[in-house]
Amino acid sequence: MDDLLNQLGLSELRRLKPRQILSQVLNFALILGSAFMIWKGLSVAADSPSPIVVVLSGSMEPAFQRGDLLFLWNRNLGMNQYAGPPAHEHSPGTQVGEIVVYNVVGKDIPIVHRVVRRHKGETTPLNLLTKGDNNHADDTELYARNQFYLDREKEVIGSVVGYIPFVGYVTILLSEHPWAKSVLLGIMGLLVILERE
Repeated sequence: MDDLLNQLGLSELRRLKPRQILSQVLNFALILGSAFMIWKGLSVAADSPSPIVVVLSGSMEPAFQRGDLLFLWNRNLGMNQYAGPPAHEHSPGTQVGEIVVYNVVGKDIPIVHRVVRRHKGETTPLNLLTKGDNNHADDTELYARNQFYLDREKEVIGSVVGYIPFVGYVTILLSEHPWAKSVLLGIMGLLVILERE
């Protein structure tokens, strides 16, 4: 057992008392719990199940590049700087030109595209037609079968209110190489356990 710990560079574990190991494991759990609470707090504040997303394709170039980190807002407070002021003061909600993130039924990858048309009847919910800035056609091919518009309430995660360029590449690398996620979590866990106070 000692040889295995030496080969893995974990000989430091032998010197730790059980109480110290438990303390470090609890510290690691506290870090993970804090990250989860911050994520949930952002979700509640933004009224979005995913308040931060990463651009995964080049369909929104030149506005957003692959790997950009986007901040979403799902409350109608007129905060979207990318859409400009509402076309009509009496037409609340998502406007033409606004960049939204939506999920397609049956697919779990969020899509970031611009609203090119909105349609709302007196008794129907707000419906949106979207298109990527770098695409030639609108998104009707991406929607569910026989669906021509997105239901704003059910399918849109939020509107883009800010971004940080290229920060999301770490997320892309971790999703394209699942083993890297396990390695990264393992290294972080070992660093927390081996850290002395």
